[in-house]
Amino acid sequence: MRLPAAAATIGLLLVAAIAVPVLNLAVPASSAVHVPTWAVSLVGKYLCYAMLALSIDLIWGYCGILSLGHGAFFALGGYAMGMHLMRQIGSRGVYGHPDLPDFMVFLNWKELPWYWHGFDNFAFALAMVAFVPGLLAFVFGWFAFRSRVTGVYLSIISQALTFALMLAFFRNDMGFGGNNGLTDFKDILGYGLQDDVTRAALFALTALTLAAVYGVCRWIVGSRLGQVLVAIRDAESRVRFLGYRVEFFKLFVFVVSAVIAGIAGALYVPQVGIINPSEFAPAASIEAVIWVAVGGRGTLHGAILGAILVNYAKTFLTGSLPEIWLFALGALFVAVTLFMPRGIVGSLSGRADRRPSPAVTAEAPEAAARAPAARPDPAAP
Repeated sequence: MRLPAAAATIGLLLVAAIAVPVLNLAVPASSAVHVPTWAVSLVGKYLCYAMLALSIDLIWGYCGILSLGHGAFFALGGYAMGMHLMRQIGSRGVYGHPDLPDFMVFLNWKELPWYWHGFDNFAFALAMVAFVPGLLAFVFGWFAFRSRVTGVYLSIISQALTFALMLAFFRNDMGFGGNNGLTDFKDILGYGLQDDVTRAALFALTALTLAAVYGVCRWIVGSRLGQVLVAIRDAESRVRFLGYRVEFFKLFVFVVSAVIAGIAGALYVPQVGIINPSEFAPAASIEAVIWVAVGGRGTLHGAILGAILVNYAKTFLTGSLPEIWLFALGALFVAVTLFMPRGIVGSLSGRADRRPSPAVTAEAPEAAARAPAARPDPAAP
């Protein structure tokens, strides 16, 4: 079922990338099949969340790394894009300063901080979208995995990381807009962010990027590397006993996951129009884990489905019954844990894709031993 599911997921995303912009731009508003611009931006936001959920499923569903701080990488990617969009405002801001964003003028900053330099260049900003989350994930993972921090301890440390970043970005003297964050963006690459065409193009780009990221994740989990990751998830001590540096495999997939989350954040910001420290909140990362659990951990496409369904329910309930949303979310997570532990996709298919066949379970560590890219280290413990 994996290949048909993968083909169907990518196919649906490609169709959406074409159909939604066409129904928005080419179909008159009086038509029953017209997609309004607000819906384009809303669904585009859902797809960004789906990409974040996909990054979590890659490490949690296939390597057993439960990160409760993945929202930090999402927010860092968003801030990198937000800094570029702020630099593009220039003299069109409220205070008309050609170099300093409005919040810096308001706070009496005299010059642009060094870490803002270069973000006026779009290519540099794109590089930072991947580099900054990837670097943080590398440093965090290097110390955590080499110290063999696993399970609930790793989850708590990752949560502490995103909480610390949230507190830091709330400070005005950090130079990231403080509590208000970055907003009032004007355009991207010269195209107005409020234009219908721009919003439709951002949606199409998000859908295509999600399809590409999904394909990369599916390729990773279907390769020999994926077998090693599953073996680490199911029998880490056994893989380590074979002489392999388990921490290197964990570090690699953790960094890849962080980069995916950063890309999701970068696509999120121009469609929503704001990025602030609330994206670092631990509750946001926990909510993303719930998306994966609801959709189906270890399925990839289940993570996408869970993110879209839960966020649609959130939009509906916060609009009609805002006082019960958090209770509904908690009840949903409890219900899934008790009655659908494999999530929607796993329950509907009768099995979870994350469950390897008995042959794979028994032979995954041996496959790791035969993998040329993962040669044993004689010095390994």
